[in-house]
Amino acid sequence: MKKLLSLTFVSLLVLPIAARAQGTLKIGTVDMNKTFREFNKTKDAEAKINDAKNQAKKEYDERADSYKKALDDINNLNKQLEAPALSADAKAQKAKERDDKIANIKNMEREITEFRQTRERQLQEQALRMREGIVKEITEVVMERVKSNNLDLVFDKSGNSLNGVPVLMYSRETVDFTNDVVAVLNKPGRPSSVTTTLSPAAKEGAASPAATPKKP
Repeated sequence: MKKLLSLTFVSLLVLPIAARAQGTLKIGTVDMNKTFREFNKTKDAEAKINDAKNQAKKEYDERADSYKKALDDINNLNKQLEAPALSADAKAQKAKERDDKIANIKNMEREITEFRQTRERQLQEQALRMREGIVKEITEVVMERVKSNNLDLVFDKSGNSLNGVPVLMYSRETVDFTNDVVAVLNKPGRPSSVTTTLSPAAKEGAASPAATPKKP
């Protein structure tokens, strides 16, 4: 899975243009990537999801170890069944024990696969909700600046076109208000609509993307 909150934002934030009598536009710029990266809520969200990933990987590894042990037990039983001195009754008993373990290990394979897929989906959904909330809050602060300064246009200076060329080729530093947005977002005691608390299911994390352990 890609790094939790590494994404390309909407390349252009446009406030509907109201034509002015004097024919001039008030323009501002903001670096959305920098704002997203330096917002404390982003760092909190990344930390919590990374913790959940690590916890899930620990659970995954424990299941993989149990799977490997079960495989070793089956291999040992197969070797015992090959012993020529083994009586018919003993061979039948060990064969049944081996078959039971084979049935059990198939269940383990299914459970490991389901565990990985479920955890990945839970964390992806949780990360998306957090990201959407963070983007929404950043946008609200940007729009507060738009209203207070009566801006007509705001460009995201971090945005690129489909050809990979910066949408905003040049702007004066005086029109950029990225640092102001970050300062408002990180102001101590500021009410925030963003929650970085994981849901009960997602707290268990997303398992390692490694494949289900395979038989040797």
